[in-house]
Amino acid sequence: MGQTSSPRRDLLTDRLLDAAEFSHAHWFFGNLYELLVKMPHRVAASEASKELPRSPFGAGSPGRYYAPLAPINAPAAVGALAAGWHDQTTRTWLMVAAASSVIGAAATVYVLRSLNPKLFFSREPLAEDQREPLLRRWYNVHAVRLAASAVALTALHRARTIRLKSR
Repeated sequence: MGQTSSPRRDLLTDRLLDAAEFSHAHWFFGNLYELLVKMPHRVAASEASKELPRSPFGAGSPGRYYAPLAPINAPAAVGALAAGWHDQTTRTWLMVAAASSVIGAAATVYVLRSLNPKLFFSREPLAEDQREPLLRRWYNVHAVRLAASAVALTALHRARTIRLKSR
């Protein structure tokens, strides 16, 4: 027995797509900026000061930029998939978006739990010989996050385009 479309379900799908697309654009362009300006190198090498404490939400920390929207990335994409499952024309794109979003979220959890505390939030910056291997790993995982966010954003945009054309 297949699900049928309803105005409420369509509205929910559209709203979740709005949230997912906006938060993924925020995530992608923030991640791209971090890569281009080598933000991890700057933050990892900085000395703690009264103005710039080495904390997740201290001045200069990218955590302040991501905190408001990052927690909704994967839930919004997965929610859009669940709400829009009945629409076969967008289902594949929503599946790609949700899967990519979950992969990116998993990579982010790894970075936040395993790398960031050592690199950025220790009392003092690590010595360069300790810092460089962690930074290499950070950039490798960041490449996965950047790719996942790009794929998710593209798939969400494609699903939205298909939904708008079908109206």
